[in-house]
Amino acid sequence: MIDDNATKITIDDIKDAVREYQPNSDIDLIQKAYDLAYAAHFDQKRASGEHYIIHPLHVAAILTQMHIDEVTIAAALLHDVVEDTTFTLDEMKKKFGEEVALLIDGVTKLNKIHFKSKEMQQSENYRKMFLAMAKDIRVIMIKLADRLHNMRTLKYMPEEKQKRIAKETLEIYAPLANRLGISNIKWELEDLCFRYLYPEEYYDLVEKVKQKRQERQKFIDDSVQEMVTEIKKTGIKAEIQGRAKHFYSIWRKMKRDNKDISEIYDLSAVRVLVNTVQECYTILGIIHNIWKPIPGRFKDYIAMPKSNGYQSLHTTVIAANGYPLEIQIRTFQMHQVSEYGIAAHWKYKESGKSINANNAYDQKLSWLRQLISLQTELSDPDEYVEALKVDIFSDEVFVFTPRGDVIGLPKGSNPIDFAYRIHTDIGNHCVGAKINGKIVPLEYKLKNGDIVSVITNNQNNGPSPDWLNIVASSETRTKIRQWFKRQKREENIASGLALIEKGIKHLGYDPRELLKDDRLAVVARDMNIQQNANDLLASLGYGGITVNGVISRLIELYKKDLKEITPPDVSQMLEQIKPHGEKKKGSHGILIEGESGFLVHLARCCNPIPGDPIIGYITRGRGVSVHRADCPNIIKDENDLSRVVDVSWDIGLDKTYTVTIDITCNDSPGVLTSLMAIPSESKINIHSMTARPNKKNKTSTISMSLEIRSIAQAETIMSKIRRNKNVFRVARALNKPKGTEGD
Repeated sequence: MIDDNATKITIDDIKDAVREYQPNSDIDLIQKAYDLAYAAHFDQKRASGEHYIIHPLHVAAILTQMHIDEVTIAAALLHDVVEDTTFTLDEMKKKFGEEVALLIDGVTKLNKIHFKSKEMQQSENYRKMFLAMAKDIRVIMIKLADRLHNMRTLKYMPEEKQKRIAKETLEIYAPLANRLGISNIKWELEDLCFRYLYPEEYYDLVEKVKQKRQERQKFIDDSVQEMVTEIKKTGIKAEIQGRAKHFYSIWRKMKRDNKDISEIYDLSAVRVLVNTVQECYTILGIIHNIWKPIPGRFKDYIAMPKSNGYQSLHTTVIAANGYPLEIQIRTFQMHQVSEYGIAAHWKYKESGKSINANNAYDQKLSWLRQLISLQTELSDPDEYVEALKVDIFSDEVFVFTPRGDVIGLPKGSNPIDFAYRIHTDIGNHCVGAKINGKIVPLEYKLKNGDIVSVITNNQNNGPSPDWLNIVASSETRTKIRQWFKRQKREENIASGLALIEKGIKHLGYDPRELLKDDRLAVVARDMNIQQNANDLLASLGYGGITVNGVISRLIELYKKDLKEITPPDVSQMLEQIKPHGEKKKGSHGILIEGESGFLVHLARCCNPIPGDPIIGYITRGRGVSVHRADCPNIIKDENDLSRVVDVSWDIGLDKTYTVTIDITCNDSPGVLTSLMAIPSESKINIHSMTARPNKKNKTSTISMSLEIRSIAQAETIMSKIRRNKNVFRVARALNKPKGTEGD
């Protein structure tokens, strides 16, 4: 096995490792791939200053540790060639064949396609990667090895990039490794992410664990010796290993249980490996005979394997000195699956089958098919990425059907999620549920081991719209939306139109103006919702898309059309309001058409602050009125457009600005005081404050005006206010439309 942390890894190391576990492999293919990669990356260097070829070599080395075939090793050596050099995918196909080219394409990012936002580009990269995974699971093996080496060398990146990459790794790639059962990669990724996301906590924990190492090792050694003595009496051949727990898992436990490191005793675990399943249970009996088991801490993952194929017996006992000791018992074969997951099931070329041909293994990848179905249903990139985190990568809860079948669902699921997982029709006609023989509300959160029975009625009217807000699984939510989409199209169109008109009026626009000229059809095409405005309205009606995104796009189109009708010419008007003589800084830190020295005032209707996108309006007699770009007061009709002028913030000025924040909260004692303390703690002055109680629902609407220096400062205060448990809503104040200022 290659030491990936060695200072130098050569192509000969890679080839020797592959020959060791796969003697009949095509070593020439690996050499050919390396030669091209070396030439393609010859003049490129990594952020560390090393030659770029070091990276694909390390990626290939990580894969050899999992005994991956030579085709995947070749693709790993070439995985950045198409993305970062002039070589094309067609050239890869001609030189190395269809199989290698497919793997390279699967891990290549969509950098050369223009996207509207970084989030959309990232979402599309995930879609592409998961689609490639469905065709060949080896794609994700390369991607995980690539990400692991990038994380190992992350120290050479700027701090902001370190945190962004670590956050993505912890949310997407570590859970992916867990789903595929590759625990050694998952643990290392988590510890590396912990180090960069929470450096102070990480190094503090490392030091504290180091201080207790000698005491902990003696405890483990004594416990292992006691087990060896008892197991020898049975004649069972067993291998016993001590295993230190990973820092991230220790830290999570400390956070979850609100404990200090001194209160965490099970920093290490013991693993017992035997040959057969029967011997696993025999060893369990021996251990429980030596020490008393802790109630509720026994888990049988042999009888009920995890969804990623993991099998083992877990028990925690009170060992010597009253310390708890966690023990895992499994067969050698189960251990291979635990360490290498999907790679432990690998089918090499000489077997005549690919991994995708293994039906039993294919069943364990059912979650991957779920990813593909989510892609077709969720067009919004943020919604898709959130669905990944909640549905695919969250913790699971395992429940039973009345017949004893085990069903895995995302943590937080309720009987509705269970019903739809069994069958879509059962979900659509679900009217109630029994848990362990007792009727429960449909909002009941399922717990491990629950026996769930669904009560159905074929005469009911289908799912309730409220279910969309209480289910935990995106798969369930998608099926509910599909039902509304099919069954109530006309109602959904009417409901969608009502929603959009209400939202337009709320922003001070005329719905007839924004919706004319087939603008809805244009928005539908932009959002990939067929070619029809009715399809978009129907999606709004059943909750498939949000109304805010549609209205924002309609306003963009409306303003664009207005500009094409009357292109502004403001030079003469600006000349009239520009003072003669020496130029001074623009009032309120505003530059007009890039210049200072104009009479400027900030519109009170929207109170713009530095960082807000802004637009100017030349008033009659009061200079330039500056509004937020989304302020409905700025344009009242087409004639006003001739007075619109480009403005920008003069960042060099150190000024304070008044911003008003509207807060909806509980009307109860102490709430107002706690809210006032938030800006005070940040040394921000409260300019004014009003509160309007609503006795009907016992809430209060508070308008708080603050003196701040930038939008970033305002957003920080708003974020802190949102964390208050009594607060329901926080937003920047925007007054209702009124007559254009200064006319």
